[in-house]
Amino acid sequence: MRLPSLALMGAAVLAAPLWAREVIDAAPPSDIAVTIYRDPDRDVDEPLEADYPQGLAMISETRRVTLPKGESTIRFEGVAEGMIGVSAIVTGLPGGTIEKNRNAQLLSPAALVDGTLGNRVSITRMNPATGAQVSEHAVVRTRADGGLVLQTSQGFEAVQCSGLPETLTYDRVPDGLSASPVFSVDTRSPEGGTFDVTLTYLAWGFDWQADYVATMQEKGAGGEFDMGVLSWLTLVNDNGQSFDRARLQIIAGKLNVDSDYESLADPPVAEALWLTCYPLGTTSSDIAPPPPPPVMYAPEMAYPAPAMMAREDRMIVVTGSRLEAVFESPSVVTAEEEDIGDLKLFRVPERVDVSAKGMKQVAFLNKDAVKARYLYQAGNCDPWDWIKAEDAEDEDFVAATLLLVTKNEEKKGLGIALPQGAMTLYEPTSRGPQLAAQVNLRDYARGQDIELELGTSAQVFVRCGGATDKGPPKDARQWTPMRARITNANPHPITLRLQVGYAGEYDIRFPGRKVEVKNGYQTVELTVPANQTQSFDWKHREAADE
Repeated sequence: MRLPSLALMGAAVLAAPLWAREVIDAAPPSDIAVTIYRDPDRDVDEPLEADYPQGLAMISETRRVTLPKGESTIRFEGVAEGMIGVSAIVTGLPGGTIEKNRNAQLLSPAALVDGTLGNRVSITRMNPATGAQVSEHAVVRTRADGGLVLQTSQGFEAVQCSGLPETLTYDRVPDGLSASPVFSVDTRSPEGGTFDVTLTYLAWGFDWQADYVATMQEKGAGGEFDMGVLSWLTLVNDNGQSFDRARLQIIAGKLNVDSDYESLADPPVAEALWLTCYPLGTTSSDIAPPPPPPVMYAPEMAYPAPAMMAREDRMIVVTGSRLEAVFESPSVVTAEEEDIGDLKLFRVPERVDVSAKGMKQVAFLNKDAVKARYLYQAGNCDPWDWIKAEDAEDEDFVAATLLLVTKNEEKKGLGIALPQGAMTLYEPTSRGPQLAAQVNLRDYARGQDIELELGTSAQVFVRCGGATDKGPPKDARQWTPMRARITNANPHPITLRLQVGYAGEYDIRFPGRKVEVKNGYQTVELTVPANQTQSFDWKHREAADE
């Protein structure tokens, strides 16, 4: 007789927490950290997609909870709608986490109707003749997937099908509904008490990029010049939640992503209420008019106080189809750089508001004396394209490419990793700074040479060809004389990097010049005076097989 009794008692103990677990709401975040990872599939020349960002953010929130003794459910209200639930972890709980859940439905007109099914609401009608408003209680008798039917003192009737202005008012929010996304965990506390816990998770719908503004402080005359470089971080948050006064970190570099995080970040649903109206009048009426065609519309509804959303004050708001771009004027700060494996982390020292459905710019890098120079570059020195350089026509000359060149080191005024982005370059003129070029930057680490192509030149042209009337020798291992003619129409000397052959393909002898390998080419740097054309000779032969 004891065994059945013990079994029943055990079953009762196991079943009790399922219905007796107390629900606890965590306090709003007291501290937030947001780390944004750039979209790994966005190339350097692709613009930031403000209306559909495909990067990730790691969000870490510190909240206070007061737990009872035993098992309870903790609700974290206001998480990002792009939250990837499987990534979430909660630390600081005395009993750890038993189970994790994420609500699938937000507070909405349809959810209010479904959650109030069988319960009372208030319906207010206005008499079109007198303008008087009359309210009465009604009971919701249908769900929100068709015509909404209420039971009133007059019988059963469809909402807003009478043609009169009508408003529904709810006196409470149904259990389980929230105006913002909710993440919950089940936990167990041996003694109960108040604890500071940290919720950390990945969220979809973020992205960022760096934007650079470079201003030459004085126009270079073929040599080195100083320029100021100001960099802005452009942040995009496509979620409907703001993260105010967040500690912001930015991750530069390409993150290796194997999982389909977009599909895992299935946002909760906030469904609108769309009604279908059929015959006018109530179901207790003796005669009903012929049914009009079905009409779909959303009725006016009065939400209870907990569902009201406060609007943020904003400085300048630019409205788009899905996005409000918020531009402020933050002070210029210098981000702190750290290494994370092959990636770079930048900590913005000041707290930042990462606004909902917003784009924001934060100035994070300001260098006022970056030393750079202009460098022209040309190639097309194909040994089999045998036209004697002196015999070349004007159309045989090729425009050189103009480069902006510096090195990412403190001696040159930089010395900090430069994340991928776009640069706008301004040159000083007698009428003030003028736009000189716009160019895209890849990620540059410390110590790397920075070479940015600004476009083709209209002043410098190059033609490579043979130095004699004879064609190339039959034996590729024989030395072949070559010549380059360079025309400089600038009123100042220029330096040109001439590409004279692929690295490892040719042996090069260039009298009086040092041959260096740059970007897979054997190159030499040549100086051409202002408004002159000069010729430069060298020899090459096919490299010996190893």
